[in-house]
Amino acid sequence: MDEAYDVIVLGTGLTECILSGIMSVSGKKVLHMDRNPCYGGESSSVTPLEELYKRFGLPTGPPESMGRGRDWNVDLIPKFLMANGQLVKMLLYTEVTRYLDFKVVEGSFVYKGGQIYKVPSTETEALASNLMGMFEKRRFRKFLVFVANFDENDPQTLEGVDPHGTPMREVYERFDLGQDVIDFTGHALALYRTDDYLDQPCLETINRIKLYSESLARYGKSPYLYPLYGLGELPQGFARLSAIYGGTYMLNKPVDEIVMENGRVVGVRSEGEVARCEQLICDPSYVPERVRQAGRVIRVICILSHPVRSTSDASSCQIIIPQKQLGRKSDIYVCVVSWAHNVAPPGKFIAIASTTVETAEPEQEVEPALELLEPIDQKFVAISDLYEPLDDGSESQIFCSRSYDASTHFETSCADIKDLYRRVAGAAFDFQSMKRRRDPLGGEEEP
Repeated sequence: MDEAYDVIVLGTGLTECILSGIMSVSGKKVLHMDRNPCYGGESSSVTPLEELYKRFGLPTGPPESMGRGRDWNVDLIPKFLMANGQLVKMLLYTEVTRYLDFKVVEGSFVYKGGQIYKVPSTETEALASNLMGMFEKRRFRKFLVFVANFDENDPQTLEGVDPHGTPMREVYERFDLGQDVIDFTGHALALYRTDDYLDQPCLETINRIKLYSESLARYGKSPYLYPLYGLGELPQGFARLSAIYGGTYMLNKPVDEIVMENGRVVGVRSEGEVARCEQLICDPSYVPERVRQAGRVIRVICILSHPVRSTSDASSCQIIIPQKQLGRKSDIYVCVVSWAHNVAPPGKFIAIASTTVETAEPEQEVEPALELLEPIDQKFVAISDLYEPLDDGSESQIFCSRSYDASTHFETSCADIKDLYRRVAGAAFDFQSMKRRRDPLGGEEEP
């Protein structure tokens, strides 16, 4: 292992694997190491089911009614891909789609007053939705038309709204939208986790709503995609990409020391050998002295033998509980997948409820979500610390990623990946301008 590399990557979470792949494609000599025996890190998929029981310390294994253990692939951190979102663009640019198969998630729902409703995101759905009264439906429809036509470079579409100056709160007021409509628009369409966005310039929110609508228009049932066999397929796909371009992988490899000289990283010591490098990319677990705790997340994995009620028997869906519905500061998310995505035996569902911890009783915080899932065959509770880097890594050349948040989509993770790339490469990575390669659902190649 006594060899020199441009970049050493520690950890095989999705963030690290994507950056490893991109660095390899761009011509860097990459060594990728992980102390764990499998890909995915904290975002891995667990199989067989017996391994999940063991991981959570349950005294007995799964009952026979759970089916074959090998038929299960259970994500520890559930997330969906926006069909038109940043991660799909990364997959298309790097052509990792050739290693993966995706399926559309069947529905997107929002919680209001103890009930679940389909998220209306088109003019037609807005007029048919039970979430709003007749007059509010018309106002919301006008709002959606305004958003669809909004172009910051065309003054005629702005209707007097300053994209960089008008706060989103004022835009809602212009259309006289009520609190419930603001709730599901901001949290189930724009996918914000808190209400801080209301007092920020409206352009970002309008673009987020457009992304949701464009993603929905692409495949119809919902704006979300999910890979067959679970999210563990994603880091493996990018690892394969890195290997094709000369990246070296070492799993189950202990990291004894990150070697520094004059405040900069120069290598990694493992089992008496040193691999030298110019830069180091890693997840927070490898550099605990270089990160700070930024909160906690609770995730409750639930095994069900039935679809979630009020979702039209959807085999997969996302449910968002906006924070104001429960008097909270942050949303609660429920992600549901099943045998339809080859992650469970026929007739079985995996539902994962997650949220940012706000009290000393995290399990009570997700109880409203768990009530929607009853009856639950088995649940597994995980409470994780969230970490973020103390600095940008420019002096030490150690670039650390952030922990995965409570949301059930990849948009915030992609923002972290793009930020990490900018810090490592010293320039922005413009995914928008990259040529599209293959449709993730296997459609025709695009020019």
